Amino acid sequence: MKLIFRIALLSSALAFGSAVQASSDPQMDAQVQHINDEWARIKYQVRGKSAQYAQLAALQKQASVVAAKYPGKAEPLLWLGIVTSEEAAVAGMFEQLGLAKSARATLQRAYAIDPHASRGGVAMSLGVLYYKVPGWPIAFGDTGKAKGFLQASLAADPNGLDANWFYGDYLYAQGQKAAAKTFLQKALRAPADPDRSVWDSGRRGEVRSLLAKIG
Repeated sequence: MKLIFRIALLSSALAFGSAVQASSDPQMDAQVQHINDEWARIKYQVRGKSAQYAQLAALQKQASVVAAKYPGKAEPLLWLGIVTSEEAAVAGMFEQLGLAKSARATLQRAYAIDPHASRGGVAMSLGVLYYKVPGWPIAFGDTGKAKGFLQASLAADPNGLDANWFYGDYLYAQGQKAAAKTFLQKALRAPADPDRSVWDSGRRGEVRSLLAKIG
């Protein structure tokens, strides 16, 4: 059975790209920030799915080591889930579903530890997975669950670039173009993040592209 992912994840990370929130452990924060920065570099600056996949696979191993080093912490698990989700987005079709399931399981562990981690980043990443992955009987996608997680993320970070981008992208995928436009325009009004310029510039480019598509 052919699996078709519409992922740009976490292209949309997920997150998938939430800012790393400072904790009481600067060493853990630095290691998580490294995973964050590398994810952004690979996603927005590396060309070609094969090259992205190879580098994401190596980064996923690094993220696994960090997550194992800090058991009981949500942030390392969040970034392991984001990297695995991104890996699913560029993997061959026979690997996509396995990677997506692994990402979901990791993000669910992070959510169980702290559902509010990274200003709603865990909820956002789960929401993205649920609307980017096909639904039953192909996979586990669920637009109702996606909406709930994405709205929880918006409640935690109402003016955030990622929170508004992903909710706008979700609404667009549901055919709600006018509502999607409202959240996408709000995403562009989020303050720029000079400390994460690769992610900030790349994400705003995605927002502008979708706005141009909507018209």
